Amino acid sequence: MAIVLGPNRYGKAETRLVRVSRDGDTHALVDLNVSVALSGDLAATHLTGDNAGVLPTDTMKNTVYAFAKKHGVGEPEEFGLLLARHFVATQPQVKAARVSIESFGWQRLGPHSFARKGDHTRLASVLVTDEFEQVVSGVTGLVLLNSTASEFRGFPRDEYTTLPETTDRILATAVDARWRHLSASGDFAKSYAAALDALTSAFVNTYSSSLQQTLFSMGSHVLSQRPEIAEVRLALPNKHHYLVDLSPFDLANDNEVFIAGDRPYGLIEGTVTRDDAPPAAAEWYS
Repeated sequence: MAIVLGPNRYGKAETRLVRVSRDGDTHALVDLNVSVALSGDLAATHLTGDNAGVLPTDTMKNTVYAFAKKHGVGEPEEFGLLLARHFVATQPQVKAARVSIESFGWQRLGPHSFARKGDHTRLASVLVTDEFEQVVSGVTGLVLLNSTASEFRGFPRDEYTTLPETTDRILATAVDARWRHLSASGDFAKSYAAALDALTSAFVNTYSSSLQQTLFSMGSHVLSQRPEIAEVRLALPNKHHYLVDLSPFDLANDNEVFIAGDRPYGLIEGTVTRDDAPPAAAEWYS
């Protein structure tokens, strides 16, 4: 039996970057969490401890900060591409660079005052090699709720099934969605805003017989509205709301008072894609 080294990568995870752009008295703020991972001809460091091809992860961190100063920070997809292209172009042993970015939103309160937004986090992940570039955008932590227009019935039952059928329930989820772009160029700000709007409007306007149906509606609406997107992958936890039994207090509960459940929860995952979309150059979300 031979023991061999399998796929591997290394990098600097979660470099926190805040970039202030000072345009007179009015400032702009970008707040990112940047992770870099490199792969390529790195067997020597694993097998013999030879670090001749190992760019220090501290250098990756420094590059993030230096590029923020030299080039500014625009859309997270663009900043990620700038970094990934640099590592592939300047390090001959590096065959692929992946840069993943969380972008935290801030609401302007004044020329130089801001309040942190906590409703969701924008995501971007780029992969650059000598042969291709792949860009993925996304959102996580987008909490949505419909207080009606949702049901769940007609499901199979066995000896362990206790869940009653319902024709009127609260449907709530915390959306984790990623979408792959057909090109590594474009108006990423406009694309992100429109995709987010498509996800939200589909949730609002879909009468849901299941969270799976809502998932497909959300992904389909993104693809119908955004021709630059090839496929959408969604993970939707079902944030259960349980009707409180108020009968001990001689009170009726007509779908008004609920317990917001924490765990366990149902988790619905799925991919919605164009049938004519080219396949991804590399795996991009798991």
